[in-house]
Amino acid sequence: MGETQNTQEQDINQLLKVRREKLAALQENGKDPFLITKYDVSHHSLEIKEGFDRLEGQTVSIAGRVMSKRVMGKASFCNVQDIQGNIQSYVARDSIGQEPYADFKKYDVGDIVGIKGEVFKTKTGEISIHAAEVTLLSKSLQILPEKYHGLVNTDIRYRQRYTDLIMNGEVKDTFVKRSKIISSIRRYLDGQGFLEVETPMLVSNAGGAAARPFETHYNALDENVKLRISLELYLKRLIVGGMERVYEIGRVFRNEGLDTRHNPEFTLMELYQAYTDYNGMMDLTENMFRHVAQEVCGTTTISYNGVEIDLGSPFKRVTMIDAVKEYAGVDFDLIKDTEEAKKIADEKGVHYEERHKKGDILSLFFEEFVEEHLVQPTFVLDHPVEISPLTKRKPDKPDYVERFELFITCREMCNAYSELNDPIDQRARFAAQEEAFAAGDEEANHTDEDFLNALEIGMPPTGGIGYGIDRLVMLLTDSPAIRDVLLFPTMRTTT
Repeated sequence: MGETQNTQEQDINQLLKVRREKLAALQENGKDPFLITKYDVSHHSLEIKEGFDRLEGQTVSIAGRVMSKRVMGKASFCNVQDIQGNIQSYVARDSIGQEPYADFKKYDVGDIVGIKGEVFKTKTGEISIHAAEVTLLSKSLQILPEKYHGLVNTDIRYRQRYTDLIMNGEVKDTFVKRSKIISSIRRYLDGQGFLEVETPMLVSNAGGAAARPFETHYNALDENVKLRISLELYLKRLIVGGMERVYEIGRVFRNEGLDTRHNPEFTLMELYQAYTDYNGMMDLTENMFRHVAQEVCGTTTISYNGVEIDLGSPFKRVTMIDAVKEYAGVDFDLIKDTEEAKKIADEKGVHYEERHKKGDILSLFFEEFVEEHLVQPTFVLDHPVEISPLTKRKPDKPDYVERFELFITCREMCNAYSELNDPIDQRARFAAQEEAFAAGDEEANHTDEDFLNALEIGMPPTGGIGYGIDRLVMLLTDSPAIRDVLLFPTMRTTT
């Protein structure tokens, strides 16, 4: 095994050496491809294939990477890949000239070329370009993965996303779709009168979510600062300032573990709308998900991991208490206090911490017994106040708040509130969070005095929501892991 590996490494090293020698020869002959600064592209591969009836016999110029090459004496075929796909080119000595053809025969798979010529169809019916000119635009000094097996090592795929994009067409399709999803969201919200804004990433108080922040030091001010974990508190300040509908799409950072649903830096979208509540946020979410699915996927019925997901029908709405009653057989409306909740948790084998109160334990029951059942779109409503420090209480049930989370494929897709705009209640909630932090909850919020000042200036009744953009992309591209929809996911540094 060791001898075979050594032989393979020697062969690869020899091939790499040959490529550098080819580059040196080109440079010595005044044909250095790296001195070329531009190439005029008139068409792309799919455009030519779809427009063949119109383009047959017309001269076009394309550019892309050589993915395969067959040399047959005085004529050759090569396959060139661009952003839209692949197209074949027929390269003949008599068409491009003897010296250019001799150069072309030395080109390698992986080289980037420009090809100018007429569109035609071969005897086998393949739409191709009959080259009149071939220009080497960049010399590849590395070797692409073997064509038929492709790039399948997931660790290398994530670390070398550029190679992954070259070798795996479906990966490129996923990221093209990701871009279209974000553009579609923007179009929808802009059409609803929302303004897109930007708020700080480096903050003194990383609030708005239950998460541990990354910390760093700002040399110029000699201050410790944090990377934001949420967009919430600054966007609410803008609602106070009279900007009635705002949203932001941006990176947030949470100092947490890596798994199929979590990456420490990810894309969050939050929006806030004055003079509405969490019911308005439910309507907006349902309409936006349908709009994006229809626009990007062409349908509101999508497939995820072999399961058909219906985004076209009204989303189910259920309170957290009713969901727990349905799937765990426990009615928290009948539980008097924290002591009784802990006793039932012990009976059901639900682990909790000493600091947890009745509302925390309800949330733990939900995670333990309910989440795995929420495959079709489901709004889970009315969370306990203990886990919702920034949310308006329900007037008729003050131990609970006007909050919902949307679940699809057993995953939380968004989190929304009727926003708490009572500065006195908010100060008390922050105090409770400080107590939780002191008791060991490292993800608890801290008191934000400037935000409290903004609330004292006066914030109108407001609905707000946060969407995990990466999870939405996972859903609409049928991707199993968050790393599959992040161009450059977080990886452990290799030495």
